[in-house]
Amino acid sequence: MAFFLNSKHIVLQCMLLVLSIACSCLHASEHPLTLDYYKSTCPTVLEIVRKEMECAVLSDPRNAALILRLHFHDCFVQGCDGSVLLDDTITLQGEKKAPENLHALKGFRIIDRIKNRLESECPKTVSCADILTIAARDAVLLVGGPYWDVPLGRKDSKNAGYELTERNLPKANDGLLSIISKFISQGLSITDMVALSGSHTIGMARCVNFRERIYGDFPATSGMNPVSLNYLSTLKSVCSADRKSDQNVSAMDHVTPNLFDNSYYRILLRGEGLINSDQELYSSVLAVQTKKLVEKYAGNTIAFFEQFSESMVKLGNITNPETYVNGEVRKDCRFVNT
Repeated sequence: MAFFLNSKHIVLQCMLLVLSIACSCLHASEHPLTLDYYKSTCPTVLEIVRKEMECAVLSDPRNAALILRLHFHDCFVQGCDGSVLLDDTITLQGEKKAPENLHALKGFRIIDRIKNRLESECPKTVSCADILTIAARDAVLLVGGPYWDVPLGRKDSKNAGYELTERNLPKANDGLLSIISKFISQGLSITDMVALSGSHTIGMARCVNFRERIYGDFPATSGMNPVSLNYLSTLKSVCSADRKSDQNVSAMDHVTPNLFDNSYYRILLRGEGLINSDQELYSSVLAVQTKKLVEKYAGNTIAFFEQFSESMVKLGNITNPETYVNGEVRKDCRFVNT
């Protein structure tokens, strides 16, 4: 059995090496992002975004998770270019109605409000992609998470990547190899993947995304202990075995759902991860490196916060060089400029 597991681990390492070599050229170019990009053109940009996010999170703490998810879904498709914000038109098919985004993404009106404020203060200056990146940082900070400096200077794309959403975005029921490959294809490491997965310490998941998990191996990973089984019973009351409750939701961190902390990792240690792709980080037979990282972050909030901040900067730096050449600063985040 030990040889079998070691063989699988060797296969995993070989696959990761091939993926890293294949993807190394995608994010090798330098991009013109700087911390003082708007110093002279819109010096109040950070203040304006922060105030609007304060209002949004104060009105509903769940808004923090909505904005963080929007940023993630944006960056994993064509890079961080604001393409996820585009509405469908006669000539453009946006990403919002793609299967991986439909019903999963909200918070667009928050970005609209921020954009309107900035257009009044600094017309035609701040890109929607930058707004979303700053807002994601502030969202985390406002619910107890870490601070990080956000490099700025992104342009907005004039197109969207509907087809790429299916290929690029991790899915709730993905296995560990699939999740790892999708992060590596974006130039992100396994360490980045485990740290960024910690964003699930806030936010909700829909029943359609955790049904397979709770009617599958949840009892096995949680050790059949009474506390976990009681939690499982609660989940099943929210998410029935049929398809009638697909849109019902449950917190991914049922302990501190509105606080950005390391509770998510402690939940994985207990085998109570809500969606399969989360629990795979700890319970998969291939989870050699990821298991150690889960244990590290579960026991050390500072280590988690430091790595999360570093990984969020890397996420925000995912670029499509074409956008810098042909991109724009949209006047309305929902539509390409006429």
